[in-house]
Amino acid sequence: MSRSVIDESAVSLAEQRCRAARSIEALAFTISNETHQVVPYRQAQVWRAGLAAPDLLAVSGLALLPEDSPFTVWLRRLVAALWPRLEHEPLLIDLAAIDAAEAATSAALLAPDMVAGWQEWWPAHLVAIPLAIDGKLLGAVLLCLDTAPDVAELAILARLQATWSYCAWALTRASGRGFGLRRPTGRNRWGWFAVIAAFLLLPVRQTALAPAEIVALKAMAIAAPIEGVIKVFHVHPNQKVKAGQLLFSLDDTTLRNRREVSARALEVAAAELLSAQQKAFDDNKARGDVATLQSRIAERRAELRAVEEQLGRIDVSAPRDGIAVFGDINDWQGRPVAIGERVMQVADPKDTGVLVYLPVADAIATDEGERMRVFLHVAPLSPLESRLSETSYQAVLSPDGIASYRIRGTLDASEAEGIARIGLKGTAKVYGSYVALIYYVMRRPLAALRQVSGL
Repeated sequence: MSRSVIDESAVSLAEQRCRAARSIEALAFTISNETHQVVPYRQAQVWRAGLAAPDLLAVSGLALLPEDSPFTVWLRRLVAALWPRLEHEPLLIDLAAIDAAEAATSAALLAPDMVAGWQEWWPAHLVAIPLAIDGKLLGAVLLCLDTAPDVAELAILARLQATWSYCAWALTRASGRGFGLRRPTGRNRWGWFAVIAAFLLLPVRQTALAPAEIVALKAMAIAAPIEGVIKVFHVHPNQKVKAGQLLFSLDDTTLRNRREVSARALEVAAAELLSAQQKAFDDNKARGDVATLQSRIAERRAELRAVEEQLGRIDVSAPRDGIAVFGDINDWQGRPVAIGERVMQVADPKDTGVLVYLPVADAIATDEGERMRVFLHVAPLSPLESRLSETSYQAVLSPDGIASYRIRGTLDASEAEGIARIGLKGTAKVYGSYVALIYYVMRRPLAALRQVSGL
């Protein structure tokens, strides 16, 4: 079978699946994930024309894209810059082909920080395909390509563009018909208003979802006692250890050499003192050097004791029973460490809790003792009950790079002995106080409005 027949079959199948979509979301998912069978790409995105700015509907290979991540912020700025340039034909942008002759055009299109973000997150080639009917822009499809599209691929994309535009127009028109509800009139109007007002004043409990991890609440940090290089580990990650058991050792080559040099210097100083004492019977100058040489011997002895003390600290032992929590041995072995740098933790497997990073945008008022439910990835159908025990007053950066409040919670002893193992991750549902339904619904829009208006 020829290449053209294979492409024609793939294009027909992609068009058929787009026509079978019954919602805007289903169409966006089909476009972002099924088009790869026709035109290979690294990432595809589907955007819809919004009231204030374009809305992201789907990203290939992702079920959810965080709204406040650095990539999302940069992506919205880039699309806002490209949106006015979308007309009818696909817009091709080649970042690698931008040179001095195209500096004026590229500078008008992309700011320097946006170009830097492109180089970090995207390949060099981008095809922006507008979805428009009768001159009205409904949305756009962005395809990130590793290589520039050829003439055949552009022809296929032009054919798919027509199908996508028609399907988007048909689904948008169908969804705009409403639900067929009649507006109340007469005396019923006030009754409906009362029902709606009572519904909006219903008390509901504030909740928020945030990434969670099972951690040890009272883990002991094991740090490097001296500056040096880690030579060998005596335990493996997550291994049970006993109090006094060797954990790791630092390289002693430099300290052993320093001890040898200090010992030889002490012997030389002792020999010089003995010689001065023998001459002191008939030599006044030698008699005066005795006190100086005695001080020098004391100095050499102090240096030798300091080196020997450091040699006694190259072997690090466990301060208590527990498990050794650290990463891969190969990441630490042979790596130089500073004094006080944490290498691992010794944690009690029974003293487990929950560490939650609650994003600032989703923060709610919480008190000590509030309920939390933890849904681990390994057991999503068996949530763990937890109680909030500690929360930070200042926001910190989470491992995902998002400004968040750090929350700790305790687990029941019976659940901690079950599936709650240190290092497991999941999602925590944090509960807050009761508020009116209208406040629960309008809290995020009002916060966004205040950021925009400054009121």
